[in-house]
Amino acid sequence: MNALKRTQQWATFARIWHIYDASWQNPFQSATLLKKYLMGLYKPIYHPMNDCGDHVIVINSANIALPGDEWKKRVYFHHTGYPRGASWTLAWELHNKDPTMVLKKAIYNSMDGNLQRRYTMQRLHIFPDANVPPEMLENVSNQIRQIRGVPKRLDHYAEEEVKAFPKIIDYPKDYVLK
Repeated sequence: MNALKRTQQWATFARIWHIYDASWQNPFQSATLLKKYLMGLYKPIYHPMNDCGDHVIVINSANIALPGDEWKKRVYFHHTGYPRGASWTLAWELHNKDPTMVLKKAIYNSMDGNLQRRYTMQRLHIFPDANVPPEMLENVSNQIRQIRGVPKRLDHYAEEEVKAFPKIIDYPKDYVLK
């Protein structure tokens, strides 16, 4: 086996570390994207009984964006196992308690039917902010692109850029704002 084939084989079977920035991203759309990397669906050796997925580091999970009124209307079910141990928690309450849990549950539910999803979830590393241990960042070799772009806030633009932006109307000099 020549060196090129050996390298291709190693790259196929190796576990790659990916990083994903979840700020301003829909957790349910992100879950379907991250599932592909966690399960190894993009690899040519993928089989449902083959554990060939990669590690995924998710940063800024505290800044996710649910569409519409999902923060108020979406509920998450939990049962302690004891009688009357059922509870339903609203998404915003769950996110305030643990900023990683909404995204974690979305990814877990997106892998419905995967027989190895408990072991697949062990390769998912979610952080509420950008503080990731340096020993994990050393392993990262790929960045997963965000689904939608993050808009730039007005206070992050330079003053020259704001003044150079085309105006829709020019107010008269004697115009008074109330």
